[in-house]
Amino acid sequence: MVEQRAPVRHVPPPQRRPPPSRGRIAARRVLTLILLAGGLGLVGWLVVQGVGSIGGSDEPKKPQPVAAPPTLKIVFPEGFTREEMAARIRAVNTIARKKRKVSPKLSAQAYLRATASSKIPGKFAKDGKRRALEGFLFPSTYEFEPRTTSRQLVKQQLQAFQENWRQVDLGYAKSKNLTPYDVLIIASLVEKEVIAPEERGLVAAVIYNRLHAGMNLGIDATTRYGLHVPGTEPLHQSQLDSDNPYNTRNPNIKGLTPTPIANPGLAAMQAAAHPAKVDYLFFVRKPDHVHHFFTASESEFQAYADAHGFG
Repeated sequence: MVEQRAPVRHVPPPQRRPPPSRGRIAARRVLTLILLAGGLGLVGWLVVQGVGSIGGSDEPKKPQPVAAPPTLKIVFPEGFTREEMAARIRAVNTIARKKRKVSPKLSAQAYLRATASSKIPGKFAKDGKRRALEGFLFPSTYEFEPRTTSRQLVKQQLQAFQENWRQVDLGYAKSKNLTPYDVLIIASLVEKEVIAPEERGLVAAVIYNRLHAGMNLGIDATTRYGLHVPGTEPLHQSQLDSDNPYNTRNPNIKGLTPTPIANPGLAAMQAAAHPAKVDYLFFVRKPDHVHHFFTASESEFQAYADAHGFG
């Protein structure tokens, strides 16, 4: 039996294409790069457009200017005590919060603590003792910012004091054996007693003359300071008899007060260093409550005081 085989179909081998020429290869590469760049460009354009539609303008934002802190002011009149200055700070803080809508760091309590004790008075007195800064807190108008602290304000006042004190010639006071601290104390007494500017030198002269004569000063303002009696209240006999060291109405308490009784301005400092050349030992307020009657005679002083209801 003869086996029949399936017919065999001849399949010719695949014909190989001739390799492309170098020119064709270069052309293909150029075309590929063009298509790729175009595709990336389209994608990049789509990304930019998408980001732009989400985030807005692609321009850099300009930094917003920072608002400067508001400038505040506080006024300390001549003759204010440090406690009155602390009360003024409290009042200014209230105004700043209500009207300016800011809360200053200044604090009345911090101000009193910062001025309660210092070596500066001891250097002026030449005894080295620490004392309160009463007398050295120069009265003026001060500008400050909400972040200004009480210590920074005190520093400004001390700098203002130094600038003004340098204008005071202490030559005459030194010839009378007075220390710079003595002059500052006298200046504070002058500041509290005088309203009419032309009387500063006269009141200073009375103080110098009474110190030289070994008399008590007899100044009501010192008694009020030591006993915390407001000027709106009368002094009682028990207060005038007090042995408080500031009670210069007591005949047994002679010499200057232990410290200044207020913070004087430059005019009072200069008057305290250069008193008028007069022999007055007494003065009493006139009925206008502004000027004083001055005399070297105790009998004239008493007669004037009795005649005007001050006896």
